[in-house]
Amino acid sequence: MVIDMDEAQVRTLEQVRQIVAGTQALEFRRPQDDEGRYGWIEQVLRRFGYRQLTRADKGAVLAYLQHLSGYSRAQVTRLVARWVAAKPLVKNYRRPEHAFARHYTAADVALLAEVDRTMGTLSGPATACVLRRQRDVFKAPGFERLGDISIGHLYNLRNSAGYRAQRVVLTKTKPTRRLDIGVRRAPAPEGRAGFIRIDSVHQGDHDGIKGLYHINAVDCVTQWQVVATVQTISEAHLLPVIEQMLEQFPFEILGFHADNGSEYVNHRVARMLDKLKVEFTRSRPRHSNDNGLAETKNGAVVRKEFGYAHIPQRHAVRFNTYCREYLNPFLNFHRPCLFSTDQPNPKKPGRIKRVYRPQDAMTPLDKLASLPEANQGLRAGMTLAHLRALAMALTDMQAAEELNDARQALFRRVPARTA
Repeated sequence: MVIDMDEAQVRTLEQVRQIVAGTQALEFRRPQDDEGRYGWIEQVLRRFGYRQLTRADKGAVLAYLQHLSGYSRAQVTRLVARWVAAKPLVKNYRRPEHAFARHYTAADVALLAEVDRTMGTLSGPATACVLRRQRDVFKAPGFERLGDISIGHLYNLRNSAGYRAQRVVLTKTKPTRRLDIGVRRAPAPEGRAGFIRIDSVHQGDHDGIKGLYHINAVDCVTQWQVVATVQTISEAHLLPVIEQMLEQFPFEILGFHADNGSEYVNHRVARMLDKLKVEFTRSRPRHSNDNGLAETKNGAVVRKEFGYAHIPQRHAVRFNTYCREYLNPFLNFHRPCLFSTDQPNPKKPGRIKRVYRPQDAMTPLDKLASLPEANQGLRAGMTLAHLRALAMALTDMQAAEELNDARQALFRRVPARTA
């Protein structure tokens, strides 16, 4: 029930416990200011003789004061302890006698915000220089105090609430249109040649200057590899080279798989592949092996052939010619690759174990010839007999020696100092 009476009529500790427990309601208008609440707390403590109460009764009175005053338990305990020590319950907040005077005004903060807005929020030293020049060189009004500001205090003003209210603008992330280019999945060649994986290899920086790029494309089944070199991976340089690379494969291209780099995932490459009726796939998130074959060939072939040192972009044409005339024929006709054999995994029933046997090593041409109906997938006018004739023109050792000589001649054209 609700007792419509003044709080001063609460005289017993039993009434106090009932009010705190909520079994008995009390209509009480709490003072709005701290002075009024302090006075009321002092009256309650005297009314119940707080100093003479037992521990349990003191706890009930403290809960009663907290319930009606709106103060926290810690604040009520501090006020009661002060009253028990015969100290007056008054506010102790006052302005410090030696408080630091505010040097920079709200107008200075607004002016700093305007300078940052206009200049594009420069670094602290640069902004201090602008403020000093505004005052000393251009005699602009309002910069008398800001012209002498320290770097540290400039950042203090930038972190102030007044500055942030004028300069900090929170915007929600704007959704972007989904780029419907390529299908996110691994290639599915199903034993057919013509599904290539492609990746880019950067040939180092030198003093902030980019080097040339190698483009590495590998067929999933036969490991037929085509390497090309471009000056940059911009669309102007990359797109013609990709077309030339696709033409160097002896079989029809059925699939084109790349990672999610913008040099491949763009509308121009997509239109070119769509014109050729080539399926465009790209790597899935958290599936690092989707483009693993091309990345493996990056280290085993491209890096081994060209190293990691910076090569200036102006040599891109020479390196591309070297790749087309010497490196690619050697890789596909004379350099053996390991091919896996799928066997049942005895430790994991139902799973396949890939085994690399010495007798399974062969050149990409030999692997292409071993495929069933290999001639049907070749380009128009291309035959296995013609490819074998090209391979038999030189032995593996002769092709390797020719490659090494061409490589040494190529790198002699690249100066030792690339600056």
